Amino acid sequence: MFSFSSSRLSLNKIVSLFVSNAQLGILPFHSLFVIRSFSSRVSSNLNDHSFTVSFLINSCGLTLKSAQSVSKKICFKTLERPDSVLRLLREHGFTNSHISKIAMIRPNVLLLHPERTILPKLEFLCSIGASRSDLSVIVSRNPDLLNRSIKQNLIPHYHILKSILLSDVKAIKCLKNLVKTSIVLSQNDFFANLSLLRGLGIPQSSTSFLVIHYPHVMCVKAFSFAEGVKKVIKIGFDPSKLQFVRALQVLLGIKQKTWEDKIEPFRRWGLSEEEILSIFRKNPLCMGLSEKNITCSMNFLVCKMGWQPAAVARVPVVLCYGLETRIMPRCLVIRVLLLKGLIKADVPLSTMLIPSEKHFLERFVIKYQDQVPQLLDILHGKMRLTELGFGFDDKSAILD
Repeated sequence: MFSFSSSRLSLNKIVSLFVSNAQLGILPFHSLFVIRSFSSRVSSNLNDHSFTVSFLINSCGLTLKSAQSVSKKICFKTLERPDSVLRLLREHGFTNSHISKIAMIRPNVLLLHPERTILPKLEFLCSIGASRSDLSVIVSRNPDLLNRSIKQNLIPHYHILKSILLSDVKAIKCLKNLVKTSIVLSQNDFFANLSLLRGLGIPQSSTSFLVIHYPHVMCVKAFSFAEGVKKVIKIGFDPSKLQFVRALQVLLGIKQKTWEDKIEPFRRWGLSEEEILSIFRKNPLCMGLSEKNITCSMNFLVCKMGWQPAAVARVPVVLCYGLETRIMPRCLVIRVLLLKGLIKADVPLSTMLIPSEKHFLERFVIKYQDQVPQLLDILHGKMRLTELGFGFDDKSAILD
């Protein structure tokens, strides 16, 4: 890439040298043309850069900062090719959001030949049952599929997935989750990992789940994958259960130090190592939560609602629910019912937070609407407990 700052510096040096020579009376006449030609190239490059930034903002939806960053990787002299690429993508259902992602991840896609390079790949995906919405998701998440050979990359990807998943529908689901991952380039590790899982007697349904939803995990180096499998077995997961591959996905996605960081928030609430491992066995996704999410949810459930940390640990799935969208609204409804004496204080945590919205409404809102008509407003955040004469729903204190 042409460096504008260094070019300006070089131009300044040349001009200074020429001026110095001119003062000595030794400046050749043709040197004036050298200066003009060099200056012209700098100006041209500056114009091309500005032209590219403008296109990325106006046609691809990038912010000024993003466009300036992307323009360091690509430069347009005319709009014929990028306009043709965008037209083809939009004809196949790509939205501005999808196009922005592609331009950010792989801007050189905008210079590919639309009919010769891009269209055959879109047509192939359509031929195996991909809808217009599937196309845009697959390509925007992994635009490298457009950069690489259809015969050596996309079609082999499909055949590998079809041989394992046994259906086009599942193969398409996997392709939608294939973010910056190439099974073809990693197929030695992929098949070694697949063989290891099958050797352990992992059910086909669990293997398919891992391949479809976390294809990048199946592409991990075989040695690291095997080490992850050993850890999951040591922790006590049953290979015949779906939780085994869920736990494997979590463990392979974090480093050992990160694992220590993940369990530290639970330690602060006085939970033992065994209780923490029990949380992981019951719901592996809990270890993917941020420290802030864990702390805020535990603070509310323990300090505000009065449950013991061990009681929360027995139902760890509740930590994966949104604090402001599910946990707090439901708990505030329960709080009102308790203070009104309409329900007993021994309502299990699982009974409150795990049921569907419809079931919760029927059991705790509609059933008591005659006695407390404000319950629905409380659940939807339209009324605070203080308006009913009760306290403790200070959101900022809970979130801090």
